[in-house]
Amino acid sequence: MANDQQRLLYLFELPQEDIQAPRGGGSVLFKLESDEAPPSVATRVGVSPSVNLPVPERKDVTLQDLGTATSVPKGSAFSFFIASHRKAARDLCDFFMKTSGAEDLMQVAARVHGKVNETLFVYAISFVILRKKELRSVRLPTMVEVFPSRFVPQEALSKAQLQINRMDPNQTEPVIIEHGPEFSGTHLKPEHRISYWREDYGINVHHWHWHLIYPPAMGFDRDRKGELFYYMHQQVIARYDIERLCLGLPRVEKLDNWRIPIEDGYFPKMTVSISGRNWGSRQDNTLPKDLRRRELGEFVDITDMEIWRSRLLDAIHQGFMIDRNGDKVPLRDDVTSGKRGIDILSEALEADAELSVNFPYYGDLHNRGHDILAFSHDPDNAHKEEMGVVGDLGTSLRDPVFFRLHKLVDDLFQEYKVTQPPYTEEELFLPGVRIEWAGVVRGNEADVLLTGWNTREFEASRGLDFSGKPVILRLTHLDNKPFDYHIQINNDLREPKEVTVRIYLAPKFGDREKEMDFMEQRILWAEMDKFTVLLKPGKNHVTRSSKESSITNLEELTFKDLENSGPGNTSEQDAFNFCGCGWPQHMLLPRGRPEGMVFQLFFMLTDYAQDKVSNPGGVRRCANGVSFCGMQDAKYPDARPMGFPFDRRPAPLLQGLPVNTTADYARLGNAFMHDITIKFLGEKLN
Repeated sequence: MANDQQRLLYLFELPQEDIQAPRGGGSVLFKLESDEAPPSVATRVGVSPSVNLPVPERKDVTLQDLGTATSVPKGSAFSFFIASHRKAARDLCDFFMKTSGAEDLMQVAARVHGKVNETLFVYAISFVILRKKELRSVRLPTMVEVFPSRFVPQEALSKAQLQINRMDPNQTEPVIIEHGPEFSGTHLKPEHRISYWREDYGINVHHWHWHLIYPPAMGFDRDRKGELFYYMHQQVIARYDIERLCLGLPRVEKLDNWRIPIEDGYFPKMTVSISGRNWGSRQDNTLPKDLRRRELGEFVDITDMEIWRSRLLDAIHQGFMIDRNGDKVPLRDDVTSGKRGIDILSEALEADAELSVNFPYYGDLHNRGHDILAFSHDPDNAHKEEMGVVGDLGTSLRDPVFFRLHKLVDDLFQEYKVTQPPYTEEELFLPGVRIEWAGVVRGNEADVLLTGWNTREFEASRGLDFSGKPVILRLTHLDNKPFDYHIQINNDLREPKEVTVRIYLAPKFGDREKEMDFMEQRILWAEMDKFTVLLKPGKNHVTRSSKESSITNLEELTFKDLENSGPGNTSEQDAFNFCGCGWPQHMLLPRGRPEGMVFQLFFMLTDYAQDKVSNPGGVRRCANGVSFCGMQDAKYPDARPMGFPFDRRPAPLLQGLPVNTTADYARLGNAFMHDITIKFLGEKLN
C-alpha cells in the first residue's frame, strides 16, 4: 500500500500530461476505474508499473462542483494577481479541502486533473496539503521539477527533445541541459548584468511558496500576515539593491509615475506550457496603459492607481483609515484585537478584499499594479498575447519591473514607518549584557567571506514528457562558502539570561562610495539570522553556523528526495523541510566584488523574556525560514516589530549623544558593529 507521500507526490509530476500517463520513471500508474487509458499513453514507457494507484469512479466529482475553477483555460498562464483567477483558486481549494485524508484527496484530485488549468491544479493541491493537519507528513516537490519550462528557455528544452529524437532507443544516459550564469540577455544593457540574481531558481521558488502560505482573499488570516507581506518584500528589495551596489549599479527607482514609458523591457524566452504559448514580452520604453482585458474581467485605469496611492498616503499621514461605514480606524497597534497598524495598512495595500478596511475606497494597488505591468504589451487583448512573467508568482522576480513596482509599495510602508515614534533608549538597551566582540570565521580566515558559482541538478523529465527519456537540468547559481558567526558576550548578571541574537548585513558605502548615514543605510540592512541563546553568568562564546540561518530554506526537495525519504522518516532536516518556504541558502550572501567589498555586520541582543510569544504545544511546522515565512499553525515567534531596530527612525539621543550613523547604536553594550569583506571569486566553488 502506498503511503500518503506517494499517493499525493505523483499528482505533481507531468502536470500537463494525461493523469493515466506512467509516472515515477514508469513505475507508478494512476488507474481510473471505468475509464480506459489510451494505449499510446499506457505503453509508451517500456517498464511495467510496480505501483498502481486505483482511482474509483466518483459521482461526487463533477464540473458543477468546481465552481469557477474551470474558467481559467488549460495551457494558459494562471495569475493570483487577477481577481477572477483568485476566485477560481478559492473554488478549487475549497472543493479539495472537503476531502478527508490522502486517499480521498488523491482520488478527487486525480478525477479533477485535466479538467482545470495545470498551474491552478498544482497551486490548489499544494495549498490543501499545507493546511490539512492529517497531511503533515506530506512534503511538496520543488517547482523547478514540476514546471521546468519556467526556469530555462524554451530553446534549451527544444534542443533536448531534438537530441532525444536522434538518440539510440536503447540509450539510458540522461540528456543534460546546462543553464547559466549567462541568462536572458547580453551585458550590452546594464540591467542584464544582474539577471543571474533576478532569474535565480531559488528566489523565484521562494516567492511562489511564500504567496502559497500567505495568499490574499482565500479565507485565511494568519498571524501578522500583513506585516509579513511588508517585511518579506522589503527584505527582497534591500537584497536586490545590495546586489546592484556590488555590480556598481544604482539602486532601483520606484515606479511612481505610470504616465511615462518603462525604460527597461523584458524578453523571457520561455513558454507557459506544452501548449506553446509564449510569455508576453515587453519592449524597452513601453508606456503603461489602462487595462481592458475583457476575457479576464480585468478593467483598471492608470487614474485608479494614482487615486489609490493618494488615499493610502493620506491615511498614513492622518494616522487613520476610513472603513466602509465611514468610521475612523486608527493605524496603530491594538492590544485587544492583536492587529498592528502595519497589518491594517498592508491588508488595504496588497489588497485582501475580505480583510481590507475599505476595499472599494483604497482599492487594490499591489495586485492591479502587477496586472497592468503583466499586460502592458497588449492591454486590450488586441493581439491575443499572453501575460508577461511579472503576472505569475513563480516567475515575477525575473522581470526588473517587479522591483520598481515593489519599491513603490515599500515606499508607502516606509512612509508609515517614519511616522512611528523612534525607539527609546530603554526599548533598545539590555542592561547587564555586553557584546565584547563579534565577527565571522571561514575555515582559518576571519572576516573575509567568499562567493562564486555553483550548480544544482533537477530532473526536467518529471515535469515535461521527453518521450520517457531522462533529462537533467544543470542550473548554475550564485553560492557562498559556509562560515560561522563568533560572538563574545559578557553576562554581568548573577543569573543566566536568555537573549535573542539579531544579525544584519549591509554595505558600508553607498552608491557614491561614501559611508551612509543612519537613514540611508536603514532600509539596506538585510536580516541574516535571529536565534535564542542562554547566557551563563560571566563570559560566553557563542558560535553559529551560516547554514542555521533563520531566513533560509536549506534545499529544494526533488521528486527523488521524496521518493527516497520513505514513511516514518523523522530526521530533523526532513521535519524542517516540510513546507519549502524560505530564502535560498545559496543566496544568503550578496555577490561582493572580485577585489573585495566592505560590508558591515550589526549584532544586537534583546531580552527573550520580552521577545517570546506563547505558542501552544511547541508547534514547529514550517519552522524553516521563520524570519520571512513565520510558522504555520502558530504565531510569529518574535513579539517585536519585524526588522527591529531598523524599522523606525533612529533614537534622537543615545547615552546623551545624537545618533547619526548605525555605528552610534554600538554605544549600547548589547549592540556591536563590525566590518567584513566579501570577495567574488568568479569561478565554481569547490
